[in-house]
Amino acid sequence: MNLKVLAWPRLYKRLIVVAVDIALAFIATWLAFSLRLDVLHRPVGLQWMVYFLTPLLAVPVFVKFGLYRAIFRYTGQAALVSTVKAIAVYGLALFAVLLWMQWPMVPRSVGVLQPLLFLILVGASRAFARFWLAGLALAAGNKSGRLLIFGAGTAGVQTAVSIGMERQLKLVGFVDDDAHKVGRSINGVPVWASQDLPSLVTRHEVTDLLLAMPNATRERRKQIIASLSKLPVHVRTLPSMADLASGKVSVKDIHELDIDDLLGRTPVPPQADLLARDLRGQVVMVTGAGGSIGGELTRNIVLQSPKKLVLLDHNEFGLYAIHQELEALCQSHHLSVELVPLLGSVTSAEQMQAVCNSYQPATVYHAAAYKHVPLVESNPGVGVLNNVFGTLNVAQAAQASGVKRFVLVSTDKAVRPTNVMGATKRMAELVLQALAEKSKNAGGSTTCFSMVRFGNVLGSSGSVVPLFRQQLEGGGPITVTHKEVTRYFMTIPEAAQLVLQAGAMGQGGDVFVLDMGEPVKIMDLAQRMVQLSGLTVKDAAYPEGDIEIAVVGLRPGEKLYEELLIGENPEPTEHPRIMKAYEDFFPWAQLSDQLQALNLAAQSNDMQGIRKVLSACVRGFSS
Repeated sequence: MNLKVLAWPRLYKRLIVVAVDIALAFIATWLAFSLRLDVLHRPVGLQWMVYFLTPLLAVPVFVKFGLYRAIFRYTGQAALVSTVKAIAVYGLALFAVLLWMQWPMVPRSVGVLQPLLFLILVGASRAFARFWLAGLALAAGNKSGRLLIFGAGTAGVQTAVSIGMERQLKLVGFVDDDAHKVGRSINGVPVWASQDLPSLVTRHEVTDLLLAMPNATRERRKQIIASLSKLPVHVRTLPSMADLASGKVSVKDIHELDIDDLLGRTPVPPQADLLARDLRGQVVMVTGAGGSIGGELTRNIVLQSPKKLVLLDHNEFGLYAIHQELEALCQSHHLSVELVPLLGSVTSAEQMQAVCNSYQPATVYHAAAYKHVPLVESNPGVGVLNNVFGTLNVAQAAQASGVKRFVLVSTDKAVRPTNVMGATKRMAELVLQALAEKSKNAGGSTTCFSMVRFGNVLGSSGSVVPLFRQQLEGGGPITVTHKEVTRYFMTIPEAAQLVLQAGAMGQGGDVFVLDMGEPVKIMDLAQRMVQLSGLTVKDAAYPEGDIEIAVVGLRPGEKLYEELLIGENPEPTEHPRIMKAYEDFFPWAQLSDQLQALNLAAQSNDMQGIRKVLSACVRGFSS
């Protein structure tokens, strides 16, 4: 036989299987008579009726149980169970007929022996077909690499089975930290110790390694990945255990390493009481709801069952997409949250006042901002109007309508900024600090203003990781602005949850700073991404490498290092990842004059006028 077997018409294959089963029914009947009578059987008389009866009973039962719809090279435990059930039904029917007819010279024990023998023969035929046809598929396919699976637990074993079905990779073995598993085998595949990994890669010419450890901590994953960074293997991973809740793992679940796998940061679980404190049963508004941070805020807010969630954004598609996603989320979680999508811009004071008056939100999360450093540097007037006066418009509308809490999503670039974007975000913080102090002194508004400052979020628009991945797929080069550039990183879900929790702790004018962990050098990140893709870095020391890392120079307004604090001695809060900073600010009477000058300069796009005001107000600003 040759590979054309796989291309036969489906009907042709089914007819062959039916013919094989009929032949096996005859063989099982002959064996049953021979064993029962203790001689090689030669049927005589009514014994022939049993030979013809067995396939007549078996084939309809097999059809009923769907045994002829199975694809043999993919059959597994479920198909075996179906086969056992079908033959059990067939055996009962056969025994009942023999008991009823009472043919002479036909022992009734044949009705027990024949189904048992038939089960063995049919099971063996299916197993043979599976391995033979899978072997043909392997010969027809492209065996693209040799795989090690790190993790010999349930997830790793299930993935190994799926990989065996797909036949795209040759599974060499498992690697595990558990000494009790080392030296044993799983389905004929050996399990080795994790410390032997470098020698295993070389000895077995491993090209791919899969991390199948959904329960491992970020720190452990980071240790493993660091040990693999110099090995010429393509490292991929399975998702977290929360994503594998179905208990099934397949090849499609395998994906490239997430950046948080490389960083090794372990998120702190959110405190449920802080998350729900100002959300459950309330009217909540999120500006910039169609953006990466705003969208994640809305996902978390919806799960806390607010009465109404107002989604504001000037980007039509972004607003449409998040509205559709939240509707599906409410339906899947059986949540009765009223979603209100509003197209609008925070630069319109009249519209912001109308929105707040109409919907009377109790809490506002202000995430709308222009945040791309080079773009705002080239368009400072628009950046000021959106980031500074957009914040002022929403804050004043919130005050006038009696909003209880107003939380600004800020950035580490607001600390001693070297660009207009960072300076506008610090100016927005100053606006809220001044409004908070003015309200306290006047004893009027009850709106509690606070701001949350954090660094880069992974996967947000403009994030470096998707850019690096795209450049890798294109064959390089990967572009890094400077060899010494370092940044703080945090995942979008963790950042959004911390923003919600920090906002719930605000007392008025608070500047909350999120613990971002250790800063990461972007050059090191680029090198790790190349190495863990199974490729090598092309440089002066290794000109035969695969991917070049090109240093292109700092962009306008870009800093080498980011900071989270202007002042010193931040105070801890009730959350281990949230600190409270004390930053100097201007009283409203003094700041309002500067805002008037800044507004005039922004309206006319007066670059010098804008820089003059920002330099006077924002500590450490240099452009």
